[in-house]
Amino acid sequence: MGKPFATYEPTRVMEPGPLSEANPSGTWKDFLTISKTGIVISNLITTFTGIWLALTFNEYAFLDYIMTIIYALIGTALIIAGGCCFNNYIDRDIDQLMERTQERPSATGRLDERQVLWAGIAMSILGTMSLMLAHYAAAILGLIGLFVYVVVYTWWLKRTHSLNTIVGGISGAIPPMIGWAAIDPSLSTGIPWLLFMVMFLWQPPHFLALAIKRVEEYRKAGIPMLPVVAGFEFTKRQMTTYVLVLFPVSLLLYELGAIYLIAAIVLGLGWIAVSLYGFYMKDTIKWARIMFVYSLNYMTIMFIVMVVSVI
Repeated sequence: MGKPFATYEPTRVMEPGPLSEANPSGTWKDFLTISKTGIVISNLITTFTGIWLALTFNEYAFLDYIMTIIYALIGTALIIAGGCCFNNYIDRDIDQLMERTQERPSATGRLDERQVLWAGIAMSILGTMSLMLAHYAAAILGLIGLFVYVVVYTWWLKRTHSLNTIVGGISGAIPPMIGWAAIDPSLSTGIPWLLFMVMFLWQPPHFLALAIKRVEEYRKAGIPMLPVVAGFEFTKRQMTTYVLVLFPVSLLLYELGAIYLIAAIVLGLGWIAVSLYGFYMKDTIKWARIMFVYSLNYMTIMFIVMVVSVI
């Protein structure tokens, strides 16, 4: 077992082979792939939640802010897509070594590396401009998230330190704050900060479950994910700790009403139960799959309920 949260030094350097079927003339589907549309859509759910709650608690009319809402959603989508393109550009070597990522256009050569890089630059610029039209505060938050995801997480920590997942979680927790800032840039109430904390605490157990499922692939690529450097048992304890802390934090959003509180209690206790079951379940990989699926459902349902509960 390696040292928890230690800087990772792979025993040997894995050199990727030549790009297979290199043909730098990708289709629009390839550009959608490197933009990671699934990640974009899931983050738009949390962004819209921030928008909706800001409108509700400030007693603003939805139609009065329709253009601001459109600019905020388009800008968030583009800046996240841009960050994902940068991620594909930087990780094009190690993506070839992992089964989960080896078919990405940036790894196979269907898209030339310059195409991937310029797609990231273009989308990030357009996304920032759109967020500026919503409000400069939203644009600043978007740029912070982009910097953390691309520079701090992808370029630096992902390859060097097992804290990568935790620090990278900052960028994934910013979208609801972008949505709130587009409507209420002062961020004077505690709700947007609590939305940030809920998303921040949700991400480690979600992504560490994926890391357990793909531990051998990460090991092969030399990526110091926590299960690689510290083993399954330590990772389980870390995941459970985050789930346990997330539960009371989610209840601090009691201002959203009874419907939300009931959902937060039921889903939170359910996730705690699933987490604790991991210490008794012999098949850790199977448990990780259950945790991963539960985390996806938890996030989606919680943020939908946040919107519904204040209608």
